[in-house]
Amino acid sequence: MDKSEIAAILEEIANLLELKGANPFRVRAYRNAARSLLNSDKKLKDLIAEGLLTELAGIGDDLAEKITILATKKKLPFYEKLKKSTPKGILKLIQVHGLGPKKVKAIYQKLKVETIEELKKACKAGRIARLKGFGAKTEKNILDAIGQGEIYAKRHLWWRAWEEAEPILGTLRSMKDVKRAEIAGSLRRGLETIGDLDLLASSSEPEKVMEWFTSQPFVAKVLAKGATKSSVKLKEGMQVDLRIVAESQFGFALCYFTGSKEHNIRIRNRSLKKGWSLSEYGFEAAIGKRPAFAKKNATETDIYEALGLPYIPPEIREDYGEIEAAEIGKLPVLIEAGDIRGTFHNHTTASDGRNTLKEMVAAAEKMEWEYLGISDHSKSSFQANGLSEKRLLEQIEEIKKLNDSKKYKIHLFAGSECDILSNGKLDFPDDLLKQLDYVIVSVHSSLTQDEKTMTKRIIRAIEHPSATMLGHITGRLLLKREGYKVNVDKIIDACIANKKIIEINGNPHRMEMDWRYWRAARDKGLLCCINTDAHAVYSHEFYRCGVNVARKGWLEKQDVLNTRSLKEILNYLK
Repeated sequence: MDKSEIAAILEEIANLLELKGANPFRVRAYRNAARSLLNSDKKLKDLIAEGLLTELAGIGDDLAEKITILATKKKLPFYEKLKKSTPKGILKLIQVHGLGPKKVKAIYQKLKVETIEELKKACKAGRIARLKGFGAKTEKNILDAIGQGEIYAKRHLWWRAWEEAEPILGTLRSMKDVKRAEIAGSLRRGLETIGDLDLLASSSEPEKVMEWFTSQPFVAKVLAKGATKSSVKLKEGMQVDLRIVAESQFGFALCYFTGSKEHNIRIRNRSLKKGWSLSEYGFEAAIGKRPAFAKKNATETDIYEALGLPYIPPEIREDYGEIEAAEIGKLPVLIEAGDIRGTFHNHTTASDGRNTLKEMVAAAEKMEWEYLGISDHSKSSFQANGLSEKRLLEQIEEIKKLNDSKKYKIHLFAGSECDILSNGKLDFPDDLLKQLDYVIVSVHSSLTQDEKTMTKRIIRAIEHPSATMLGHITGRLLLKREGYKVNVDKIIDACIANKKIIEINGNPHRMEMDWRYWRAARDKGLLCCINTDAHAVYSHEFYRCGVNVARKGWLEKQDVLNTRSLKEILNYLK
């Protein structure tokens, strides 16, 4: 087990103990231990081998022993016994947004509710509202959260789907019986979440390919198996559909199965006006019309050209004006992943990151970036080990020394993800903020404020002279929770008026500001910065999610701050 897995178990133990009414100090001890473990810049095996676990804040001999047992034996008797003594399913109740261990305990003790389904029935019967400390509003919120959870359970994060699809696609492409293979559907269009995973291949030996596909170790269950289409369920629960077509049909099938449905309707109608019927199999002549398009092994580019249009990138095939733009030659030259030269929203072990400053820098340098901004949390984010003023000053000095040492080719910028307090003020005094190269302002608390209050709060922060960019504009966590209520259009206008940036947060759970806002915002003059919200070295790769959002939002290279050179960035930040 690694540190993150053990920390997750420690958090679960804390929840279980709280459900059982254990001493609050004991509960807090497990939560603190989880945080200390994650914040340590040493590897777990080294902490154990060198006997350093007890030197971490909040970890005494007892917890150090439990962590060691989990790390070495992958099983902790105390934890297993605790789980067995808790009704099955009750831990899932804690995962319902808005329900913590205290509320779950009250619901269980008073109503003997143990499952999500029982909780749903109790809400519909009005039994939750009658409990002391709950009420009708809480009951409605619980029902809404359950409904959202049911929807979330059917969707998957783009990043997770891509991780599953990429190795399967790679193997398909390497098979001698496969001519071409591509990802299709919403994954290819870069949608933030997807339902099923669609793969497409061309082959003259489809049965052989299907036999391989349905017999792989990654398959948990074969849902359907046919000569040209098969569906399997992966071990992680995702459904993957593979279709095999003739090489002559591949371009048409790829266009059709990429979608979106609305885009397909538009190009089919365009085809009919030319006297052709368009399907996944090709162009066919409509009755009494001229012969069908007959180019051999047509590509998507060929198909669009036949319809009098330039090639339309998959990401913008959403019927959001792409057909009209293509007709007049106004399609954007979309930003590419290779255009990114660095990112600014990055955390280290100084706050709640999992890697040290030097580790984060070294990893960014391997990506051949020119610069990297460090923006650990500010002091009010105590749950994220936010930096005090003293610690931030020390970090600024450390970054300066690293730059001066020339140890790394990459240039470091000293920043902060500074909390926007409930009244719109920033978490650090002005004289400290002025010493930073840049400031990301973000909301992390009081998420239930009404839309008017939240909008006013964020605009006040944006108007602060030291604010550079706004982080995760709605605070949403995809497939976990909806964002807080805020007037996004007013925030966009305020950022433009004050010459501030809005980030695209590439964390797979965020991927915001949502792509549906970006085209109009760009046309108004809003500048973007694609960030990763990286909390570990592997998170640097999340910039690809951010590029997805930017492409779906019609952004070009010049619309994004961090496509600029280091020299240009230095001038901009001055």
